Amino acid sequence: MPSAGERRLFVGTALGVLVLDALTKLVAEAYLLRTTGVSVAGEWFQLRLVYNPGAAFGLHLGPYSRWIFLGLALGAIVLLARMSATAAAGDRFRQLALGLVAGGAAGNLVDRIRSHRGVVDFLDFGIGNLRWPTFNVADIAVSCGAVALAISLWIEDSRQARHEAASAR
Repeated sequence: MPSAGERRLFVGTALGVLVLDALTKLVAEAYLLRTTGVSVAGEWFQLRLVYNPGAAFGLHLGPYSRWIFLGLALGAIVLLARMSATAAAGDRFRQLALGLVAGGAAGNLVDRIRSHRGVVDFLDFGIGNLRWPTFNVADIAVSCGAVALAISLWIEDSRQARHEAASAR
């Protein structure tokens, strides 16, 4: 059972991501709505406003995509909060990872609730026609948090396997 401080790390990280994501999206909409994009590092990195009604990489499930992805995001946030509440005591890395994913999911959820246009994306990387799908701060948090969570689970499995091996001797 995690300590109160560890739970605060989860909640604080999630709220921090949510606030940073909301602020960057507000700025992006305010400044990029009137442009076709802003070059930050030539063609390689640009700020370009895109509304994504689907999910990652433009995944779209028809006319009900908004509601399907809204429900999935809500379910994910509930699951992540439960994982945080049941994580092993002392696993601050897992709390941080869960907070990143939950905050990112919440950031994109807010966009789905506030607008039928979809999630606000504005970070555009690539060269010529070889471009990564446009993304936002919430997407970065989800991706980094998912990698960190996988590492945390792998470390836990490794510790458990070592403990079982030592017990079997």
